[in-house]
Amino acid sequence: MRRLPYHHSPVMLRSRWLPMLSLLLQLRFAVCFSGDSDHFLAIQQRKSERPLFIYHRVQNMEKSLQSRHVVMNNQNSHPRFHSKLKMLHPGGIAKSTFPRSAYDPSLNLLAVNNEDSEIEELSVPEASVIVVSLQMDVNKMNTTTIQMFRQGVAAALGLPPEQVHINRLNGRKNCVELFVSPLKKSIGVPDTLPSEEVLRSLKISVLHQKLSRFGILEVSPEKNVLQGQHEADRIWSKEGFYAVVIFLSMFVILVTCLMVVYRLKEKIQFSLRQYKEKNQEIHLSPIPVHTAHFEGKRACSMVQPERIPKSVNVNVDPLCQDSREIKPPLSTCPSPFKMKSVGLQERRGSNVSLTLDMSGLGIVDPFTAVPTPREKVAMEYLQSASRVLTRQKLHETVASSHLLHTEFMEIPMNFVDPKELDIPSHGTKNRYKTILPNPMSRVCLKPKNSKDSLSTYINANYIKGYGGEEKAFIATQGPMINTVNDFWQMVWQEDAPVIVMITKLKEKNEKCVLYWPEKRGIYGKVEVLVNSMKESDYYTVRSLTLKYGSQSRTMKHYWYTSWPDHKTPDSAQPLLQLMLDVEKDRIASPSGGPVIVHCSAGIGRTGCFIATSIGCRQLREEGVVDALNIVCQLRVDRGGMVQTSEQYEFVHHALSLYERKLCAETAQ
Repeated sequence: MRRLPYHHSPVMLRSRWLPMLSLLLQLRFAVCFSGDSDHFLAIQQRKSERPLFIYHRVQNMEKSLQSRHVVMNNQNSHPRFHSKLKMLHPGGIAKSTFPRSAYDPSLNLLAVNNEDSEIEELSVPEASVIVVSLQMDVNKMNTTTIQMFRQGVAAALGLPPEQVHINRLNGRKNCVELFVSPLKKSIGVPDTLPSEEVLRSLKISVLHQKLSRFGILEVSPEKNVLQGQHEADRIWSKEGFYAVVIFLSMFVILVTCLMVVYRLKEKIQFSLRQYKEKNQEIHLSPIPVHTAHFEGKRACSMVQPERIPKSVNVNVDPLCQDSREIKPPLSTCPSPFKMKSVGLQERRGSNVSLTLDMSGLGIVDPFTAVPTPREKVAMEYLQSASRVLTRQKLHETVASSHLLHTEFMEIPMNFVDPKELDIPSHGTKNRYKTILPNPMSRVCLKPKNSKDSLSTYINANYIKGYGGEEKAFIATQGPMINTVNDFWQMVWQEDAPVIVMITKLKEKNEKCVLYWPEKRGIYGKVEVLVNSMKESDYYTVRSLTLKYGSQSRTMKHYWYTSWPDHKTPDSAQPLLQLMLDVEKDRIASPSGGPVIVHCSAGIGRTGCFIATSIGCRQLREEGVVDALNIVCQLRVDRGGMVQTSEQYEFVHHALSLYERKLCAETAQ
């Protein structure tokens, strides 16, 4: 019987292929358990785009991997299985046709290297620490998830996992602190890379893709994440405490200084108020005048003395309550003050108590006081107060400056209440809101429009001259930029022969604007031409030509610049010379208009010039002078004329100097 060939025997064929099939099945089974199939699972994960291909499998495994010992046993089971399988089928594994990737324990959750997954807890420089804030609770992270986290960060940085080190799990901040070490360490190279340099190479999209399970919230250097906490710690550090103490100390010192300054200011103001009230509460007593009585009154004389046998003292308080007391006369000499037989209750411009010795009452019987309005009483005083000084007495009075100051303090200022001027918006044409023209004597411009009352307004008053001459002077304020046209309209309208300016353009602040041209200027409808200019030591004289339509006039402009503001000149001689030159030009001028005088407000230096002019003429005509009556008459026409007691004393000095000049001329 012929034997079948070995390769043709069915039994032999079956016996040959069965071991081969068994070997292949065992080989596939070994590959699945050895982690060699991770390559195929990774391909499947990329196709399905699931975040982590092994998460579902790991979740079931984590319950059994609660300790490090179990993990190590699981990790070591693979080599034993491969060894056993290799002993059973050595040729099968070696000659397997299935592709096998190189074994990478980092891709196998069950084959985690214990050394790489440890939390290192090293003293790493702050500049090298990277903080990754998570949504996942870091306290629940185990060795497997830590290894996964490390691999994801390494993939986002494009570095091997061994360069990424988990330094600490911060449960309070719910973040992971890690650092990156250089791949190759050498001498002089630090063990950690700076966090700023590492973050520049971080791919955020890759990081979120690899670690989507962890819920990445923020990746930043430690100094930025913990900046608020570090700053809070520094505030309450030793240096912070010192800073707070220094700040509080400086604040207390500053507040204390401000309080002290405020108290000193209040004290100074209170002292000034007391001083003013003390100066205002002055009792005016009679000034004995030992002079021969005049037998008769001269024509046009401003002095009218009388003999009075008795005097009555009337005490006036601010509440308008009188207390009268009849006393015998202190001397047989007549009182220098001539008053009407009325009780003095109040004075315009002052509300302090006043005691005056009034004459001309004759025999006084008890009477009941009748309240009198303040304005009426002040006007009565201004119209009747008088003290005639002879030439000799004038020189003696100048030597007694305190008597002049006392006399000046009793003269009512007679300022105007703004309510007395029924002109809307007149304040826009006033240089000083408290210096206003008296309504009864103010200069009214010809209106440009019959319904425009403001166009008639200018802050100026007519002033009576010697012997009650009407409109001898005009006292006005220094022109403002919006009143220059009004000023020249007034000059043309009043046919003024001379303008006297007694102020600089600026003294600490603006006193007057430059209202005349250098050569030629047009102001409203008035054209001004400067013909010539002459300068002297104390003032400058300009010859002007004014044109209004087809009419023209000539006049003089005197600019006196050597008088200081709120003070008096050292010598009265320049003022006397100015007064004489102005008087000469006024007489020579064909026009009979008033002389216009202004300073800044039009009451102080202006009042001194006009009072001196009237007093000098009175000395020439009568040989005596009544400066008190002159100043009172000026204040009737314009309130506040001769503004200070020093100016009042200066007027007496100028009159005394003029009297000596008259005596010298008479002797010659």
